[in-house]
Amino acid sequence: MDETLGTALHRWRDRLSPTDVGLTSRPGRRAVGLRREELAELAGLSVDYVVRLEQGRAKNPSAQVVASLTRALQLQSLERDHAYRLAGLLPPQEGTISTHVPAGVQRMLARLGEFPVGVFSADWTLLSWTPAWSVLMGDPSARTLDERNLARAVFATGPSGLASWPVLQDGDALKPALVADLRTALIDYSRDRGLTNLVEELRSTSAEFARLWDEGSVGPHVSARKTVVHPQVGEVICDCDVLTVPGCDIRLVVYTVAAGSPDAEKLEFLRVTNGDRTPPGLGLFSTP
Repeated sequence: MDETLGTALHRWRDRLSPTDVGLTSRPGRRAVGLRREELAELAGLSVDYVVRLEQGRAKNPSAQVVASLTRALQLQSLERDHAYRLAGLLPPQEGTISTHVPAGVQRMLARLGEFPVGVFSADWTLLSWTPAWSVLMGDPSARTLDERNLARAVFATGPSGLASWPVLQDGDALKPALVADLRTALIDYSRDRGLTNLVEELRSTSAEFARLWDEGSVGPHVSARKTVVHPQVGEVICDCDVLTVPGCDIRLVVYTVAAGSPDAEKLEFLRVTNGDRTPPGLGLFSTP
């Protein structure tokens, strides 16, 4: 019998364990692999939609949905392309930006859960993130892919970028670096219409972007000290580093804090409480 997208999704789901994706496997768990609810949460989809996909009742998923599922299922490139074809879609073409996050990177992220880490594509769209990123910077899951583009966010709102609350930093080295990255991406991915549209949009909506672009501005990403003004714990001072993944244009933005510092205590508090609001009057990390 010919394989369908639904049967493939079920098979790929069964081979993953909760620990592969950074979830806790509790004693007595009977489910083999990931539950549908877990896959839905990882892919940013409703459980009902995942059920309908697996049962073949949901037809013609969009490319964005398939991309989210292939990332959540940690598929290899050939498997990803197979998923697109089963959905009746063309796999991503050469010369266009890939939104695929290699399985090895995802397994690494699952083991770096205590650190706020965001995974970005070549055009600086946020593709994936750790739970610690959500509690420090705000949950990005409700935003569209367009809204999750760092360049668009930075040139519209400034240093806060994709954060849900203020982020302060010394200097402004990020903007020239983003412009340089987009300039390079435009050469490497000349057939990517989304990237071309992004650059045209930013040139028309941001005088600063247009100036940096026309000046041929270049600048490397450097380590930066940032202060996240979090609504629950106040200021959290972090070091921010940008790491590249060899063999693909995936970038990791990693926030770290000094071990044993008040900032480490605040980040751990947020991580353990999942960013839930402190009960009134508790004031664990109140600032003058």
